[in-house]
Amino acid sequence: MAQKKAYYTVWKGKNPGVYKGWQACKKEVEGFEGAKYMGFITRDEAEKAFNTSYEDSLKLIAKKKKGSKELMKDIGPPNYLSISVDAASSGNPGIMEYQGVDTKTGKKLFRQGPFEEGTNNIGEFLAIVHGLAYLKKHGSNRVLYSDSRTAMAWVRKKKCNTQLKPSEKNAALFEMIHRAEEWLHSNSYNTPVVKWETRAWGEIPADFGRK
Repeated sequence: MAQKKAYYTVWKGKNPGVYKGWQACKKEVEGFEGAKYMGFITRDEAEKAFNTSYEDSLKLIAKKKKGSKELMKDIGPPNYLSISVDAASSGNPGIMEYQGVDTKTGKKLFRQGPFEEGTNNIGEFLAIVHGLAYLKKHGSNRVLYSDSRTAMAWVRKKKCNTQLKPSEKNAALFEMIHRAEEWLHSNSYNTPVVKWETRAWGEIPADFGRK
Protein backbone atom coordinates (compact mmCIF):
# COMPACT_ATOMS: atom_id res chain seq x y z
CA MET A 1 0.00 0.00 0.00
CA ALA A 2 1.40 3.39 -1.00
CA GLN A 3 2.03 5.80 1.83
CA LYS A 4 -0.13 8.88 2.04
CA LYS A 5 1.46 12.11 0.85
CA ALA A 6 1.48 14.49 3.80
CA TYR A 7 3.48 17.44 2.40
CA TYR A 8 3.30 19.34 -0.86
CA THR A 9 5.92 21.40 -2.66
CA VAL A 10 4.64 24.29 -4.75
CA TRP A 11 7.20 25.57 -7.24
CA LYS A 12 4.76 27.70 -9.21
CA GLY A 13 1.62 28.95 -7.53
CA LYS A 14 0.21 31.89 -5.59
CA ASN A 15 2.88 31.51 -2.88
CA PRO A 16 5.62 28.97 -3.68
CA GLY A 17 6.77 26.90 -0.72
CA VAL A 18 6.18 23.69 1.25
CA TYR A 19 2.69 23.03 2.63
CA LYS A 20 1.32 20.42 5.00
CA GLY A 21 -1.70 18.59 3.61
CA TRP A 22 -3.52 18.76 0.30
CA GLN A 23 -6.02 21.40 1.37
CA ALA A 24 -3.26 23.92 2.13
CA CYS A 25 -1.60 23.16 -1.21
CA LYS A 26 -4.90 23.37 -3.08
CA LYS A 27 -5.42 26.98 -1.94
CA GLU A 28 -2.08 27.91 -3.51
CA VAL A 29 -2.52 26.20 -6.88
CA GLU A 30 -6.27 26.17 -7.59
CA GLY A 31 -7.04 28.57 -10.41
CA PHE A 32 -3.35 29.39 -10.93
CA GLU A 33 -2.45 28.90 -14.59
CA GLY A 34 0.58 26.62 -15.10
CA ALA A 35 0.85 25.67 -11.44
CA LYS A 36 3.65 23.25 -10.61
CA TYR A 37 3.41 21.18 -7.45
CA MET A 38 4.04 17.67 -6.13
CA GLY A 39 3.21 15.60 -3.04
CA PHE A 40 5.75 13.92 -0.74
CA ILE A 41 5.55 11.62 2.27
CA THR A 42 7.88 13.62 4.53
CA ARG A 43 8.63 17.31 5.02
CA ASP A 44 12.33 16.62 4.47
CA GLU A 45 11.62 15.23 0.99
CA ALA A 46 9.37 18.19 0.17
CA GLU A 47 11.95 20.75 1.31
CA LYS A 48 14.77 19.06 -0.61
CA ALA A 49 12.59 19.07 -3.72
CA PHE A 50 11.80 22.77 -3.27
CA ASN A 51 15.53 23.50 -3.38
CA THR A 52 15.72 21.85 -6.80
CA SER A 53 13.42 22.29 -9.78
CA TYR A 54 10.08 20.73 -10.58
CA GLU A 55 11.58 19.16 -13.71
CA ASP A 56 14.50 17.62 -11.80
CA SER A 57 12.08 16.19 -9.24
CA LEU A 58 10.06 14.56 -12.00
CA LYS A 59 13.22 13.00 -13.45
CA LEU A 60 14.26 11.67 -10.04
CA ILE A 61 10.85 10.04 -9.46
CA ALA A 62 10.92 8.49 -12.94
CA LYS A 63 14.42 7.13 -12.26
CA LYS A 64 13.33 5.59 -8.94
CA LYS A 65 10.29 3.97 -10.54
CA LYS A 66 12.40 2.55 -13.34
CA GLY A 67 14.90 1.19 -10.83
CA SER A 68 12.14 -0.43 -8.78
CA LYS A 69 10.65 -2.13 -11.82
CA GLU A 70 14.05 -3.45 -12.91
CA LEU A 71 14.78 -4.74 -9.41
CA MET A 72 11.35 -6.36 -9.21
CA LYS A 73 12.15 -8.28 -12.41
CA ASP A 74 15.42 -9.51 -10.94
CA ILE A 75 14.20 -10.20 -7.40
CA GLY A 76 10.58 -11.10 -8.04
CA PRO A 77 7.65 -10.21 -5.76
CA PRO A 78 7.74 -10.79 -1.99
CA ASN A 79 6.46 -14.03 -0.51
CA TYR A 80 3.03 -13.06 0.80
CA LEU A 81 2.81 -16.21 2.93
CA SER A 82 4.77 -14.29 5.55
CA ILE A 83 4.74 -11.76 8.34
CA SER A 84 6.67 -8.49 8.38
CA VAL A 85 8.14 -6.73 11.40
CA ASP A 86 9.45 -3.22 11.96
CA ALA A 87 10.29 -0.71 14.68
CA ALA A 88 10.20 3.05 15.07
CA SER A 89 12.18 5.27 17.41
CA SER A 90 11.77 9.01 18.00
CA GLY A 91 15.39 9.83 18.76
CA ASN A 92 18.40 7.64 19.45
CA PRO A 93 17.72 6.78 22.18
CA GLY A 94 14.08 7.83 22.29
CA ILE A 95 10.50 6.61 22.44
CA MET A 96 10.49 3.24 20.67
CA GLU A 97 7.87 0.71 19.64
CA TYR A 98 7.67 -2.28 17.31
CA GLN A 99 5.05 -4.37 15.56
CA GLY A 100 4.40 -7.35 13.33
CA VAL A 101 1.79 -7.60 10.58
CA ASP A 102 0.50 -10.01 7.97
CA THR A 103 2.49 -9.08 4.85
CA LYS A 104 -0.42 -9.55 2.44
CA THR A 105 -3.27 -7.97 4.38
CA GLY A 106 -1.45 -5.61 6.75
CA LYS A 107 -3.40 -7.08 9.67
CA LYS A 108 -1.62 -6.30 12.95
CA LEU A 109 -0.48 -9.46 14.72
CA PHE A 110 1.36 -7.90 17.66
CA ARG A 111 2.61 -4.54 18.88
CA GLN A 112 4.78 -3.55 21.84
CA GLY A 113 5.59 -0.15 23.32
CA PRO A 114 6.04 2.68 23.45
CA PHE A 115 9.18 2.25 25.55
CA GLU A 116 10.56 5.41 27.12
CA GLU A 117 14.23 4.96 26.21
CA GLY A 118 15.12 2.64 23.34
CA THR A 119 16.72 2.54 19.91
CA ASN A 120 15.51 1.48 16.50
CA ASN A 121 17.95 -1.43 16.32
CA ILE A 122 16.76 -2.79 19.67
CA GLY A 123 13.18 -2.55 18.45
CA GLU A 124 14.02 -4.34 15.19
CA PHE A 125 15.78 -7.11 17.15
CA LEU A 126 12.87 -7.58 19.56
CA ALA A 127 10.40 -7.51 16.68
CA ILE A 128 12.16 -10.37 14.90
CA VAL A 129 12.38 -12.50 18.04
CA HIS A 130 8.73 -11.74 18.87
CA GLY A 131 7.82 -12.74 15.31
CA LEU A 132 9.75 -16.00 15.56
CA ALA A 133 8.07 -16.86 18.86
CA TYR A 134 4.65 -15.93 17.44
CA LEU A 135 5.08 -18.18 14.40
CA LYS A 136 6.40 -21.09 16.48
CA LYS A 137 3.50 -20.79 18.93
CA HIS A 138 0.97 -20.88 16.08
CA GLY A 139 2.75 -23.69 14.23
CA SER A 140 3.11 -21.53 11.14
CA ASN A 141 5.55 -22.19 8.30
CA ARG A 142 5.54 -18.59 7.11
CA VAL A 143 8.59 -16.51 6.19
CA LEU A 144 9.50 -13.54 8.41
CA TYR A 145 10.57 -10.28 6.74
CA SER A 146 12.71 -7.56 8.34
CA ASP A 147 14.35 -4.55 6.69
CA SER A 148 17.15 -4.38 9.29
CA ARG A 149 20.39 -6.19 8.44
CA THR A 150 21.77 -5.20 11.86
CA ALA A 151 18.91 -6.81 13.77
CA MET A 152 19.02 -9.91 11.57
CA ALA A 153 22.74 -10.30 12.39
CA TRP A 154 22.02 -9.90 16.11
CA VAL A 155 19.37 -12.61 15.92
CA ARG A 156 21.76 -14.98 14.14
CA LYS A 157 24.32 -14.39 16.91
CA LYS A 158 21.57 -14.65 19.56
CA LYS A 159 22.82 -11.42 21.11
CA CYS A 160 21.41 -7.87 21.12
CA ASN A 161 24.69 -6.04 20.59
CA THR A 162 23.40 -2.61 21.56
CA GLN A 163 25.59 0.21 22.86
CA LEU A 164 22.71 1.60 24.90
CA LYS A 165 23.47 1.65 28.62
CA PRO A 166 20.95 0.28 31.13
CA SER A 167 19.16 2.90 33.24
CA GLU A 168 16.06 3.27 35.37
CA LYS A 169 14.14 4.49 32.33
CA ASN A 170 14.92 1.48 30.17
CA ALA A 171 14.99 -1.25 32.84
CA ALA A 172 11.83 -2.90 31.48
CA LEU A 173 13.24 -2.80 27.95
CA PHE A 174 16.48 -4.49 29.01
CA GLU A 175 14.43 -7.17 30.73
CA MET A 176 12.72 -7.80 27.38
CA ILE A 177 16.10 -7.98 25.66
CA HIS A 178 17.25 -10.54 28.23
CA ARG A 179 14.12 -12.65 27.69
CA ALA A 180 14.54 -12.44 23.90
CA GLU A 181 18.15 -13.62 24.09
CA GLU A 182 17.11 -16.46 26.40
CA TRP A 183 14.39 -17.47 23.95
CA LEU A 184 16.92 -17.62 21.09
CA HIS A 185 19.26 -19.80 23.14
CA SER A 186 16.57 -22.19 24.34
CA ASN A 187 14.45 -22.53 21.19
CA SER A 188 15.02 -23.89 17.72
CA TYR A 189 13.05 -22.64 14.73
CA ASN A 190 12.80 -23.26 10.99
CA THR A 191 11.39 -19.85 10.06
CA PRO A 192 13.44 -18.18 7.32
CA VAL A 193 14.30 -14.60 8.36
CA VAL A 194 14.54 -12.74 5.06
CA LYS A 195 15.65 -9.21 4.17
CA TRP A 196 12.79 -7.06 2.88
CA GLU A 197 13.92 -5.51 -0.44
CA THR A 198 12.76 -1.93 0.06
CA ARG A 199 14.13 -0.65 -3.25
CA ALA A 200 12.09 -3.16 -5.20
CA TRP A 201 8.99 -3.53 -3.03
CA GLY A 202 8.66 -0.18 -1.24
CA GLU A 203 8.43 0.23 2.53
CA ILE A 204 7.93 -2.92 4.56
CA PRO A 205 4.22 -3.45 5.39
CA ALA A 206 4.95 -3.15 9.14
CA ASP A 207 6.46 0.31 8.67
CA PHE A 208 5.15 2.99 11.05
CA GLY A 209 5.22 5.64 8.30
CA ARG A 210 7.35 8.12 10.27
CA LYS A 211 10.39 8.46 8.01
